[in-house]
Amino acid sequence: MESRMEDDTQEQMREEEREIPVEPEVSAWERVLTARGKDRPYAMDYISAIFDGFMELRGDRLFGDDRAVIGGIAAIDKQYVTVIGQQKGRNTKENKYRNFGMMNPEGYRKALRLMRQAEKFHRPIVLFVDTPGAFCGVEAEERGQGEAIARNLFEMAGIRVPILSIVIGEGGSGGALALAMANEVWMLENSIYSILSPEGFAAILWKDGKRAEEAAKVMKITAKELKEFGIIEKVIPEPEPANRDNMEDLCAALKTEILDFLLRYRGKDPQELVEERYERFRKM
Repeated sequence: MESRMEDDTQEQMREEEREIPVEPEVSAWERVLTARGKDRPYAMDYISAIFDGFMELRGDRLFGDDRAVIGGIAAIDKQYVTVIGQQKGRNTKENKYRNFGMMNPEGYRKALRLMRQAEKFHRPIVLFVDTPGAFCGVEAEERGQGEAIARNLFEMAGIRVPILSIVIGEGGSGGALALAMANEVWMLENSIYSILSPEGFAAILWKDGKRAEEAAKVMKITAKELKEFGIIEKVIPEPEPANRDNMEDLCAALKTEILDFLLRYRGKDPQELVEERYERFRKM
């Protein structure tokens, strides 16, 4: 009798297991497409939702103002911070204005100017990364694109206030890294962070840009994979892919995480901040 009851119980459990739907694994290429989605929130969406009283500051004091990057001063829970983000457009006109989120040398110099200002006034720095890469036009090279990126990396390594960098969409190449020399780097679940685009990787390695989907898998560019490798510190969950209609809960969670970061780094010795940042990148 007991044996029959055990058999019935095991059969019932097997039936229940068969009824539980298994969530399909999201591929790396699907993450790429989601990160590039036109409905995905951009830097200004997050800044408006998370921070109060954002005051934008423009220009690099050398050449001009790069509209692919926005930056300024804002408050979060009555604490002032410097906020900088790479900004894309949602239509052709906006993308032309924002240069598709691809920064020119003056953009990196503007960002560095604001970070130096933050250091002077002891404000933590929060960065939002979302770019396919630095602008690669002739005029950008003529104005020192490579030097501007290298200068950001060099200078950010020694900035004596806490720096947090959050990849919210595409984190492409040196264009992203120049805003990610931080004490901690986080990624939204459906963002990507890589040395170049999957299309570029496939074109270089296999001479066939159409193999981008295969390249995305090989490159290990998703938030989950990079967290496992120790490249980033935190993955911000997206219960469903982020868009402007459902970002309220995501921003509330992200705000809580940012406040926790600021609390953990508050009162740290400036030299300790620099040394921790240095060691973070040396161990990779």
